[in-house]
Amino acid sequence: MKASRSILTCALLVANVHHVAAASGATPTKVSGSTALALAGVIAPLSSVLSGAEKKAMAMLFAANSDIPYKKPIVVTADRIVCRAGNVDITVRNCEVTFGKKIRTVNGSTANEIFATEALAGIAPHGAAGSNFESLTNLSCTIDPNAIRRKDGTGADCTFQPGN
Repeated sequence: MKASRSILTCALLVANVHHVAAASGATPTKVSGSTALALAGVIAPLSSVLSGAEKKAMAMLFAANSDIPYKKPIVVTADRIVCRAGNVDITVRNCEVTFGKKIRTVNGSTANEIFATEALAGIAPHGAAGSNFESLTNLSCTIDPNAIRRKDGTGADCTFQPGN
């Protein structure tokens, strides 16, 4: 257990993740830079709130194309994200992403991308009856294409509540 915590800690440092001090699950967590862009990037295509132009801009940014015509900040939000990966039935991977009253369920590789990105952002998995779960609430990411274009590590910030 100690070794896996050390590995996770190193991975988070390498990814340049910035956390607000989190003494409990009630404290908001903040991530910035590449981790924030990744978190927004895997959630944006599922959003029922973003416009087509915003989704296209997010896809381009997440695909390493910062030369996009979209100039305004993009706010990617989700009320709740709950992901599950099976550790007995190892084929099981699914996530429920809630946007207001709309719930999007994804499986397979899309769910795996979200699960892995949540882990990169510091969401610890919890085991239960053959599955590992990760969850967060109140996700709000602000992506600024103009700042990202400068290639100085700025332009992507997310806050969320771990767990729940």
